[in-house]
Amino acid sequence: MYRAVLGIDTSNYKTSVAIVSQEGGIICNLQRFLDVKKGERGLRQSVALFQHVNRLPEMIEEAFAALPPDVCLSGVAVSSRPRPVDGSYMPVFLAGVSIARSIAAAKGVPLFFFSHQEGHVAAVQYGSLVEASPRFLSFHLSGGTTECLLVEGNHIQIVGGSKDLAFGQVLDRVGVALGYAFPCGQELDRLAAEEGSNGPVKGNLLPKIKCSEGYINLSGIETKCQQMIGHIDDKQLSVMLMERVCQAMADLAQQLSKKYHTEDILFAGGVSASSYIRKYLPDRLSGLKCCFGDPALSCDNAVGVALLGGRKIWL
Repeated sequence: MYRAVLGIDTSNYKTSVAIVSQEGGIICNLQRFLDVKKGERGLRQSVALFQHVNRLPEMIEEAFAALPPDVCLSGVAVSSRPRPVDGSYMPVFLAGVSIARSIAAAKGVPLFFFSHQEGHVAAVQYGSLVEASPRFLSFHLSGGTTECLLVEGNHIQIVGGSKDLAFGQVLDRVGVALGYAFPCGQELDRLAAEEGSNGPVKGNLLPKIKCSEGYINLSGIETKCQQMIGHIDDKQLSVMLMERVCQAMADLAQQLSKKYHTEDILFAGGVSASSYIRKYLPDRLSGLKCCFGDPALSCDNAVGVALLGGRKIWL
């Protein structure tokens, strides 16, 4: 009889349920975006929580239906907070915690709590070039987070990132202003990839994002993008914005790799799933080991917390 762990993640953007086996295989990986009305740039916590509560039962049923008969559940893992630091809290995670506790109690198996950020890192570290690395830098780049983390074993320390907006927030705000449905990152990435198919953009009209000691500010470029809407083609604006994001990521990685003496760089979070960034960023990181995870595991998902739960049981 093989063993498996159920993982649950209820973020601001997506409801996720996954099951991973002791052998490291992903038995199922279910992800559903939360519903956001057109023109809006996100959801209130109460609305997001309500959607998670309504979706989780059906997704749990689907996950258990995918469980092979020769595999038994030996643990449940859930994201209970945004980051692994004191005081980190968001109500949306209560939905996942509630159902995870119920399932663990009903099955008589252990329950493990992790942060959403730890799950992001674990998901893309799985099967990557830094999977066995004891020390590396990881960028968590999502709709609400732009942080660089120094990962040493099970310890995560924030060592850089944005002081105001996240990359994902900039993409979403600009995309919504252009008339696209939230979240907008995938659509802007598609437009940028089409416009930049012949190479990186030249004559960029957007200001360069300045990096200082591993930190940046993004409100300025978001304001400039808003000012340019209506005066420039959507594709041109998208590729100029993605180019600036890509360059800022490269500058941050170079600065922090020198400061913390590591060449291993892992990119996690939905923004890191960008086809434009994956195509043009590695060339700017010469001398560094630049690692991207599976795009399906780069965005919000429950695979990472399930893998972390498995480590608690099987290692």
